[in-house]
Amino acid sequence: MTRATGGPVELLVDRDGPFTRAAVLAGGRLTDLHIDRADRSSLVGAVFLGRVERIVTGLDAAFVDLGTAKPGLLGVRDARGPKGWVERIGTLLRTGQPVVVQVKADAFGAKGPTLTMDVTLPGRFLVHAPLGRGITVSKRLGAGPQRAELLRRIESAVVGEGWIVRAGAAAVDPGLIAVEADSLAVAWRAIEAAVFGAAPALLRPALDAPRRALVEAGASRPDVILADGPELADALVRWCESEAPDLAPLLRRHDGPPGLFEMRDLDRSIAELAGTRVPLGGGASLVIERTEAMTVIDVNAGERGNALDVNLEAAAEIARQLRLRNVGGIVVVDFVNMKGRSDGERLLTALARAVEDDPAQAQVYGLSKLGLVEMTRNRRGVALADLLAPAGTDTGMPA
Repeated sequence: MTRATGGPVELLVDRDGPFTRAAVLAGGRLTDLHIDRADRSSLVGAVFLGRVERIVTGLDAAFVDLGTAKPGLLGVRDARGPKGWVERIGTLLRTGQPVVVQVKADAFGAKGPTLTMDVTLPGRFLVHAPLGRGITVSKRLGAGPQRAELLRRIESAVVGEGWIVRAGAAAVDPGLIAVEADSLAVAWRAIEAAVFGAAPALLRPALDAPRRALVEAGASRPDVILADGPELADALVRWCESEAPDLAPLLRRHDGPPGLFEMRDLDRSIAELAGTRVPLGGGASLVIERTEAMTVIDVNAGERGNALDVNLEAAAEIARQLRLRNVGGIVVVDFVNMKGRSDGERLLTALARAVEDDPAQAQVYGLSKLGLVEMTRNRRGVALADLLAPAGTDTGMPA
């Protein structure tokens, strides 16, 4: 969770009609937004016992029946056998075979969900990759004594192999890590026990919006968690007691009216995210246009004369907007023209730093020959624009 100086970090959770919403505010400013919609829910992270519908040799992929509206696509690069990755999917799978898969990306347009056999169960401090080996530590921790000490602590807290240690775990009480490791291991054993049932079947649902917000924040805790009404509050209390005991004292229940989002004027903020124009200081602005192939962002300087200053402000706001709107895929940015190469390098560095903590893994590639900045952001869940579209609307747009 992004922490702004001079103000607390708050997680606000509410339910509004078909929407369950979790908003992160840092110093009173919206920094992260997670929304579930009952009739348009994301399956990212869900684990299924699927059944192979057919093998497509030309794609070197399999279509897998999940029991959902569209079958999922499992490519050879995401197919894994007892001895590891396979070179051709037809050597591993056959039509009618049950297979445990996890959703990597939601369906969009005519395409079904993207699947993998490399199941991972994310936690705040650890990610359990039960088909992996050993313990892997985040590269952000670097090398040296701190890394060695963390490995020693993790080895004493976990059982078995297949653990990825998130960067924030270095400052966490080993007892909390052990609680989470046990919870993730139990979840995997439950999945293993269910593979002998009938396929297709849902073995583990995707995290809902409040839990997704807390898990993606990792070891960066909010200062307070406010839940609107007894139902949401009680559900979060139960989850914290079993999986995140350090968060339980932070929970507060809000009984309206008015509701939490109404009190903080968040409904207006969310509505503005459906628009294309984002104001910056001094009359500058961003224009964000989403197409089927990519998202295009134009930076307008307004009446401001210093192009670098405008672009640096825009870079920080672009990183924020990509997260809030849950934009995925290719992103092309047309920044205000600058004079020197050093200004361009400074801008690229600032943009890369701005997206560094994005849980969706954004990558800045650099300037094209036309002076456009090219970047990508992993698709995760349903884009905000699609969630807010009227019921029955098929946008046909990628998530």
